[in-house]
Amino acid sequence: MRLTALLRYSDTPIPRQQLTMSKKVFCLALGAMLLMHCLIAEAQQTKKVPRIGYMSASGDTNNPGSNVEAFRQGLRDLGYFEGKNILVEYRYAEGNQDRIPGLVAELVQLKVEILVVGAQASIRAAKQATKTIPIVMVSSVDPVAAGMVDSLARPGGNITGLARLTRDLSGKRLELLKEVVPGIKRVGVLRDTDDPASSIAFKEYEAAAGALKIQLQSLEVQRPTPDLKAAFHTAAKGRVSALITIRNPLFSRHPKPIADLAIKNRLPSMYEGSDYVEVGGLMSYASNDAEQWRRAAYYVDRILKGTQPADLPVEQPTKFEFVINLKTAKQIGLTIPQSVLFRADKVIR
Repeated sequence: MRLTALLRYSDTPIPRQQLTMSKKVFCLALGAMLLMHCLIAEAQQTKKVPRIGYMSASGDTNNPGSNVEAFRQGLRDLGYFEGKNILVEYRYAEGNQDRIPGLVAELVQLKVEILVVGAQASIRAAKQATKTIPIVMVSSVDPVAAGMVDSLARPGGNITGLARLTRDLSGKRLELLKEVVPGIKRVGVLRDTDDPASSIAFKEYEAAAGALKIQLQSLEVQRPTPDLKAAFHTAAKGRVSALITIRNPLFSRHPKPIADLAIKNRLPSMYEGSDYVEVGGLMSYASNDAEQWRRAAYYVDRILKGTQPADLPVEQPTKFEFVINLKTAKQIGLTIPQSVLFRADKVIR
């Protein structure tokens, strides 16, 4: 009886008014779902992709340089992929610092969300060009002493980033050079006289040389095309017994010719970056450049996520790399003491 009654009940036709109402509710629900889907799709399509400006003082489009690749790797490690969820506008001065202010101005006019800069000329140009766009720097000098930031802990303004302490290591480089060449008395310092930062660097070396009883000779070249052979001829005439190269955008485009000339003149050479040693330079003592530029990507990430540059402390390296090229030592007839080799972080054999 109960089953028959149930079957009879289920066969009862639905009133037309109720059926019409159900169709309207269904259509409204379907329309709402489609509208929501369209709005989500539109939001995803119109989501703004951040655009970063990168100012390279030494690279070019065909050979951006290891610092650019390290920065790109840093972005990838943090989940940023160029052309997908981030855009990077590159400008290359190709070693000509006179071009830097104009190139930085181009990036500012593009209204990039962050400027990434390295050379001192680039940092100064960016600081003068904008007070609002965040600037991430990788500085070779003390940014507080240079007037770039208020302090390392609280940079203030729109600039933050990393300080490589390149200049603070000047004395240590001379000490290592003297350990390797005990009788050293006169050291030639290769520098670009058109770069104001090289004058600061030379004074740092002078201050350290006095305590070590070493005389320095300035080996000066000028941009855009440095006459390196003339500089080494001056070194020979001055009877210098070793060489230090003050790194800057101009020399960063000529590491191999510099290293080759040092070998040809049988001069033990010390550099401010391991890239010179990789191509034949004798020694370098510096922070790890690749690590510093990868770390710059961290600052970009923090700023894109809402942190103000003024609230991001400037970082300093805690580890420095001592690199020796034994192939070069053999070529110039120099024996590196075992006590020095044991302290090297990397030895190229």
